Amino acid sequence: MKTIIAAYSQNRSGKRIANLGYLEMTTEGLVLSAFVGGGSRASVQVALRTLLTVPWPSQWEFRTCIQLLSVLQWALSWLFHVLEVSCNLSTLYTVFTSFWPVSALYIAWVIFDWDAPEQGGRRSTWVRNWPVWNHFRDYFPVQLVKTHSLLPSHNYIIGAHPHGILCVGAFCNFITESTGFSEKFPGIRPFLATLAGNFRLPVFREYLMSGGLCPVTRRAIGYLLSQNGSGNAVAIVIGGAAESLACKPGVTTLILKNRKGFVRMALQHGAHLVPAFSFGENDLFQQVVFEEGSWMRGIQKRFQKLVGFAPCVFYGRGLTSIHSRGFLPYPKPITTVIGEPVTVPRIKEPSHEMVDLYHEMYIRSLLKLFNDHKAKYGLSEADELRIL
Repeated sequence: MKTIIAAYSQNRSGKRIANLGYLEMTTEGLVLSAFVGGGSRASVQVALRTLLTVPWPSQWEFRTCIQLLSVLQWALSWLFHVLEVSCNLSTLYTVFTSFWPVSALYIAWVIFDWDAPEQGGRRSTWVRNWPVWNHFRDYFPVQLVKTHSLLPSHNYIIGAHPHGILCVGAFCNFITESTGFSEKFPGIRPFLATLAGNFRLPVFREYLMSGGLCPVTRRAIGYLLSQNGSGNAVAIVIGGAAESLACKPGVTTLILKNRKGFVRMALQHGAHLVPAFSFGENDLFQQVVFEEGSWMRGIQKRFQKLVGFAPCVFYGRGLTSIHSRGFLPYPKPITTVIGEPVTVPRIKEPSHEMVDLYHEMYIRSLLKLFNDHKAKYGLSEADELRIL
């Protein structure tokens, strides 16, 4: 094989093989000749010439392909819910086969384990460290920046901004270890709150819990902040579905003025508030933004109230080319900066004035984080953060 490899190397460098007959007389040539069934000398030469002229993918092309596949599987799972549907269909199908006892036992287990998502879940270090998440990170790439330390002796609520279309920055930084959260913040266990309905689906609920996802409910968040020890950091994408409707490149709008429930919970449990901003999150997709008062805008808002998320009309890159339109995010860098914690006292029944006070303190901390780092990560000094 050394002869073939050497010949291929010469061919890749622009040199031609002058004597294919010599190559045929080597051990490799004889093996190839026997493999093709004792073909003629000409046929062996043609086969070797074809083998040596086929362009092999470069290391860069192979790495790009793997990154694209990692983002594709993520998009199919979270955008089109392929993983959810397949889990449901598999469980249903098994009921009508000879493996029905397996489904029966699992359904019984789910009933018994129904409250697990709201009681800390079951994090898996193995799942959080899957190699696929490293390729997912490198596709954009995603980077986590630490500005202040988080002490393991406290619990935290991290406000993740902005929502964007699919919360890529929040997912990559808080659900996987690809950006090194545990190394940057030793002793801190990150969680990410998402829609509670996702945890009612068989099998898929186990997948969500293994990464550190929890329902965005008072009960689930309260458990992590009061009954799961210290060192817990619950990330909440505060803007939610309403913020995704205002997501478009070049504009940073946060839905935050009337979102004060997270501040009240922080006060009730004595959890410090930490702002986090993902620069570049709004650049991953192009969204069709409908004017306020239009019938399509009204449909989006009604849908949001009914099911908890808004049907955005958006597009990204295609599967085969970055210049074609498709459903995959554009490969643009995302930098998530963790800001300075706002120290919060524990008050069992905080007053409205107290909630407003710490809400204002949180907004000031978030604005400082944004203004201090926007020039470093793609924004100009003139760009402002709009808070609605």
